[in-house]
Amino acid sequence: MSFPVSRRAAVVAVSVALGASLAALPVREARAQQLTPIKFVLDWKLQGIHAWYYLAEDRGYFAAEKLAVTIDQGDGSAAAVTKVMAGAYDAGFGDVNAVIQNAAAKPGAAPVMVYMVYNRAPFALIVKAGSPIRTLKDLEGRTLGSPAGGAAQRMFPLMAARNGVDAGKVKWTSMAPNLQEQMLLKDHVEGSAVFSVTSYMNLVAQGVDPDKDIRWFHYGDHGVDLYGNGVLVSRQLLRDKPQAVAGLVRAVNKAVRDTVTDPDAAIAALMKREPLLNQALEKRRLLYMLRTVMLTPEVGTGGIGDVNDARMTRAIGQVKEAFELANAPTAGEVFDRRFLPPLAERKIAAP
Repeated sequence: MSFPVSRRAAVVAVSVALGASLAALPVREARAQQLTPIKFVLDWKLQGIHAWYYLAEDRGYFAAEKLAVTIDQGDGSAAAVTKVMAGAYDAGFGDVNAVIQNAAAKPGAAPVMVYMVYNRAPFALIVKAGSPIRTLKDLEGRTLGSPAGGAAQRMFPLMAARNGVDAGKVKWTSMAPNLQEQMLLKDHVEGSAVFSVTSYMNLVAQGVDPDKDIRWFHYGDHGVDLYGNGVLVSRQLLRDKPQAVAGLVRAVNKAVRDTVTDPDAAIAALMKREPLLNQALEKRRLLYMLRTVMLTPEVGTGGIGDVNDARMTRAIGQVKEAFELANAPTAGEVFDRRFLPPLAERKIAAP
């Protein structure tokens, strides 16, 4: 048997439900307020080399550290540094060599690297495998391509000087970054100064086997021993919310280790954000990056995320020389290891 509900009873029921709902609002707001927001900028458009940031998000690593991380695409590894420095972002994935330059120009204002990812800077010169350029000395009298002001071109005189090459005898042609491989393949230039992780997959996309059809001169193999990209944070975040910096580093470190163990899971997380990417190509890009610039013997010994102070000091000196900086920051001004997890949690093996 059913009984009619009085109007008064209905009003009371609705009021109780509404009151319960409103009472829950402060709880939800309090939980949201407990999360520290971090605006994070990448170095470029979404690629396989960014997969672990999204894996960290999907597996709740940021949330576990009470962080609400918003990840935006970027437009250059140096630009990521300047955006964080300008206050547009709290943290980012950028080039430590750009951090060095900014720290020299504005001591105390530049972002600080807190977790090194690219243990080896991905600068390289590429020529066709059939080219008469077989050694660096053979570059004299040749024409090379580079984006205007590109870091690989700026660092070239250092490599030249350390290998007996007269840099003044090398000609340069400026071009858009996305045309470098195409201009080389069409013989408009005889070589190109590139960011290897990007160039490798650009060549694959154009039907070229970069391992067989291209000769590579990696700067790190020829006396220019620089570090590369890593996680950097603003001075303000470092000063005001050190616990958030530590949490960010822990979350990224977990995701990096997971990515090395299971690259497919990381790429799947990436594809959820950008379904139009070529999944196989982006996995290959990720594995190439791991093999060539991340999982080095130094990382095998000292773990992912850290740097060697003596090597960093030498790298700072090389950047100072290449960019003719008036002064050089110390290694401690550029990299802060206080937030790194213990070595046992940063040990990582090649996949």
